[in-house]
Amino acid sequence: MTTGVRRGQWQTAADVLARVSRRPGITRAAVARELRLSTSSATEVTARLRDVQLLTEVPAPSQGRGRPTTVLRAHPRGPVVLALDLRQGSWRSAVVALDGSFVQQQSKRHRSRRPQVVLGNLHKAVLQVQEQYGDRLQVVSLAAAGTIRDNRLMQAPTLGWAEVDLQTITDLPLLVGNDATLSGVAEARTGAAAGAGTALHLIVEVGIGGTLLIDGVPAQGASGAGGEYGHIPFGDRGRQCPCGARGCWDLEIDGRALARHLKEPAPDDPYGYAEAVLHRTDRAASRAVARVVTALATGIAGLVNAHDPEVVTVGGLAIPLRAAAESTFEQAYRAGLMNFHRASPPPVLSATHQPDGPLRGAAALALDHLTTEPSIASWADRR
Repeated sequence: MTTGVRRGQWQTAADVLARVSRRPGITRAAVARELRLSTSSATEVTARLRDVQLLTEVPAPSQGRGRPTTVLRAHPRGPVVLALDLRQGSWRSAVVALDGSFVQQQSKRHRSRRPQVVLGNLHKAVLQVQEQYGDRLQVVSLAAAGTIRDNRLMQAPTLGWAEVDLQTITDLPLLVGNDATLSGVAEARTGAAAGAGTALHLIVEVGIGGTLLIDGVPAQGASGAGGEYGHIPFGDRGRQCPCGARGCWDLEIDGRALARHLKEPAPDDPYGYAEAVLHRTDRAASRAVARVVTALATGIAGLVNAHDPEVVTVGGLAIPLRAAAESTFEQAYRAGLMNFHRASPPPVLSATHQPDGPLRGAAALALDHLTTEPSIASWADRR
């Protein structure tokens, strides 16, 4: 039998696994209903997946009368992925099973921010997981705070890195995404934007990033570098951004902007500085926060006008900034919307996966890869 034919036999199985990875705790009955499978077909498919150590089943909680069903979970000897989240001062990792559950996690601070040192430490972490899980580890997925193109970090101002090849961390298949983009994936799959056909996600840390998601899939542009919303010229054209452009929105909505409004030196740690200002109660701090919140809300309105999302989710500093000046945010948001949006503006919701969004998004990206027909067929062949 040819490989192509054998892979074709896993089409329904791929659909089932995709549901399991995106809907933790889903029952066999719910999968059958959503995929329009008969009871016998659902039983047959899940049995095949159990035989090749991809799924296992446990009794579902009793719902009263009716035929009992089971919850579909990752097989304890099944494939896993490694999700990594590379931040300004630290990195995190999680081994993730096929049903999206985090099997183990760790977090470490950077002792050095030089690329060769940081990537070397990530490489060691991947090797340790490979030693522990063997060929069960199928994919490594990395979220990074910077502009990504073809598994290369093109620029990462918060890390102080120029172009860096990220493939050096592993010989396994590597998937790389921008941290804000992957946070959006997490929100669209299992967070505040779940169920929305079109969602806009934004996260403020040092600058602002985000993504537009269509049915849970980010619009990444021709080379994967889409979603750099912080570099739209919503700001002062007289200001040069570290990215090379002028007037970037990035410079108007984080700790750097707050320091500028307060006539204080540019902070070494813009995120920490912003948190400190948000705890202040003096009038100067309140005025500075109001200016930044106005810039944030006005920019979000502009993106709503451009993209027409059903919902907007925000994370990072955007949540406490909005909370500190809620009325200012609402007024600026509505004022920036086109007339037809004002009657029923898209809600702006706080992100659910704080601060796990990038890690969960990276895991989702890897699980998407793991639940394709070729990946399932390859795993089944080895079993």
